[in-house]
Amino acid sequence: MQKGNIRVQTENIFPIIKKFLYSEHDIFLRELVSNGVDATQKLKTLSSIGEAKGELGELRIDVKIDTEKKTLTISDRGIGMTAEEVDKYLNQVAFSGAEEFVEKYKGQNENNIIGHFGLGFYSAFMVSDKVEVITRSFKEGAKAVRWECDGSPEFILEDAEKAERGTDIVLHLNEESLEFLETARISTVLEKFCKFLPVPIFFEDKQINNPAPAWTKKPSELTTEDYQNFYKELYPFNEPPLFWIHLNVDYPFNLTGILYFPKIKQTYELQKDKIQLYCNQVFVTDEVKDIVPEFLMLLQGVIDSPDIPLNVSRSYLQGDPNVKKINAHITKKVADKLEEIFNNDRKSFEEKWESLGLFVKYGMMTDDKFLDKANKFLVMEDTDGKFYTQEEYKLATETLQKNKDGKQVILYTTDTVQQDAFIQQAKAKGYVVVKMGTIIDGGFISQMEMKWDNIQFTRVDSDITDNLIDKQENVESVLSKDDETKLKELFTLQVPELNINVEIKGLSAEAPPVTATRPEFMRRMKDMAAMQSGMGAFYAQMPDEVTLTVNGNHPIYKNLLSQSETGKQQKAIHNLADLALLSQGLLKGNSLTNFINRSVELMN
Repeated sequence: MQKGNIRVQTENIFPIIKKFLYSEHDIFLRELVSNGVDATQKLKTLSSIGEAKGELGELRIDVKIDTEKKTLTISDRGIGMTAEEVDKYLNQVAFSGAEEFVEKYKGQNENNIIGHFGLGFYSAFMVSDKVEVITRSFKEGAKAVRWECDGSPEFILEDAEKAERGTDIVLHLNEESLEFLETARISTVLEKFCKFLPVPIFFEDKQINNPAPAWTKKPSELTTEDYQNFYKELYPFNEPPLFWIHLNVDYPFNLTGILYFPKIKQTYELQKDKIQLYCNQVFVTDEVKDIVPEFLMLLQGVIDSPDIPLNVSRSYLQGDPNVKKINAHITKKVADKLEEIFNNDRKSFEEKWESLGLFVKYGMMTDDKFLDKANKFLVMEDTDGKFYTQEEYKLATETLQKNKDGKQVILYTTDTVQQDAFIQQAKAKGYVVVKMGTIIDGGFISQMEMKWDNIQFTRVDSDITDNLIDKQENVESVLSKDDETKLKELFTLQVPELNINVEIKGLSAEAPPVTATRPEFMRRMKDMAAMQSGMGAFYAQMPDEVTLTVNGNHPIYKNLLSQSETGKQQKAIHNLADLALLSQGLLKGNSLTNFINRSVELMN
C-alpha cells in the first residue's frame, strides 16, 4: 500500500475546489458520467486499431445508490487505469491545472469562478467526505488498484480486487449532499445532463439515455417522422413544429444540431423550451444567448459543438471567434431555409406567417445580413387576407400611395376591429391596408423606415382618409366663414386626458361629420415612451394629441347651426365629438359616463 501527499504547493486547494469548482453542485454527476463515457469511447478506438485485445462485451455506464452506506457509485467498463496511471492522472496532472485555477481565482467570489481546467473528476469532492476509485486497466496482466482521498492532500493507493476491466468511482456523500441518495434527484440530474450521451447509461436497472439522437445522424438517414419524433423527445407537451433546419458543419468549425421553428401565437410568448447546447452529446447549458443570434432565441432544438468548452463564461463566449462564426452560420442557414420554403411553397409559407413573422421581423431589425436576405421573403398581409412582399406592395400601390415627397406610403392597421371605419374608407379609395398588430411591429416599422429606401408607414387612422397620402385634395366647404368660426368654437371641448385640436375641412358629403385622429408622429412617440422608464414613462402619461376634423360639407351641420336652443345645440355637437373619440378608444372614465347620460337626455 502506498500513502502520500498529492504534489501541490497550495495548501488550501481542496476547500476551494469543494466550494467553488462549479456554481451548480449537481454538475458533478455530469462530469463523472462523462469521464466514464470517455473511457469507454477510448476503449472502442483502441479495439478498432487492434491495441485492445479480446471481446469488449457490453459497454455501459451504471449509476447506483446505496442508502445504508450513503454512497453513490458510477461504474464504467472502459479502459481503466494501472497504479502508475492513477498516480499520474489523479495525483499529478489534474492538480497542476488545479493550482493554476486557484492562483487565478484566489480571493474572487463564487460567481466569477468557472472551472475549465480539466478538473471534472475533482467535482466529486463538492458532495463527498471521501472518494474511492477502484480500477483495472484493459492491459493484459494488469492488476486492480484502489485510490482513496478524503478531500485533503493525503491519499492512499493500494492493490484491490476487481474481476472486470473498468473503473468504479464511489462517493461517500457528505451530510449536506444526502439529497443525491434520492432516486428522483439522480433521475432528474441524469435526465438533464446525460440524456443523449453516446454510451448506454443505466440507473435503477433502466437505460435513461438515447445514445444516437437524431442530430448525430446524416439528414439523408432521417425521415420527417424521425425529426418530429425527436422534437417530441425534447418537448413532449408541445404542438408539432412548423419545420426544422439540420445543421452539419465540419469546417472551419465543428457544429451539428437540429433547430425547430415552433408554433407561436401573435403575442410574444415567454420561451420555456430553450435551445440546448451540447459538447459531444454532453449537455452544457440552455443559456445560448451569444451562440445563437438574438432574433432566433425563440427557436427550439439542439446545437452540439466540440469547439465550445464544457464550462464557459459569458465573457468567453462573447469574445470567442468560433462562437461568432457559429452565430453567423446559423443566421445564414435560417435565412436560406426560409427563402427556400417561400420560393418552393409560398402558400405553406403564408399559412405559417403568424408564427414566422416574429422571427423574420425581429431578425430584420437586429441583423443587417439577415435583412438583406429577408427583404425577398418578408410578407405583409392585407385586411382581406392577401399577402404582399415589399416589392409586390410597391407595384400594387405605385400610382395611389405615393406622397408629395415621392415616398411609397404603406398604410397599416394595428386593430382591424377598432379601426374598421378607417380601413373601409381607405379601401373605398383603392388603398391597400396591411396588418401590423404584433408586439414588435411598432419597432419594426420605425426600423424599416430607416433601412428601406423611400418608404413611409402611416397608420390608417392617423389622419382623415383624404389626407393619408398627403394629397390635400379637399373640396371647398359649403359653410360661410362665420359658420366655420362658430362650429370650431362649439367643437373646442375640454377633455382632461386629451389635447384636442379642431380643424374644419370641406370633405365629401358622404364622409363622417367629424373624425378623431391621432397624428402618426406623436402617437409613435407616446407608444415608445410607454415602453420606457424614467422620463419616458412620465411622457407616456401626458395627454394624447388628438385632431378633430369637422366635415363642413356634412348636411347635419345645416340643421345644427340653425338650432335656436343653444343648450341642445352644444350637447349635440359634444355628442358628435364624443362619437369620434369613442371610435378611437379615447373616451374613458367620467367623459364616457357623461356621453352616455347626455345621449339619453337628447333622446328624451
